[in-house]
Amino acid sequence: MKYSWQRQIILEIIQEEKQHLSAQQIYAMARERCPHISLGTVYRNLNTLAENGMIGRVGMISGAECFDWDPNSHEHLYCRKCHKIINLDLPENELNNLIKSVPGVRAEGHCLTVTGLCPECAGKDA
Repeated sequence: MKYSWQRQIILEIIQEEKQHLSAQQIYAMARERCPHISLGTVYRNLNTLAENGMIGRVGMISGAECFDWDPNSHEHLYCRKCHKIINLDLPENELNNLIKSVPGVRAEGHCLTVTGLCPECAGKDA
């Protein structure tokens, strides 16, 4: 992969923010650093970064695909109240063994998103 200063800016934003950001959110932050960057450039570079294993894709959450600073397989919780996406710490071996137990499937990674309430919103409802 050839070096691109736009890609570097996008990667830095994702790694600095440590949030699960949509392309639109990343675009808004990138424009603060580089006012002439286009939304198309952001999308192309997000796809390149994800395809090269430098960032992860969370999937479609609340109508938009989100990107993750951690490219390794892990699980998420989408809070239906505040719309935050947070990482879940599930026992890795148990989930991997469950996935491996599916007949005829050779899994290379996974992306699991649970919908519910984050700790803050669950505490407010209690």
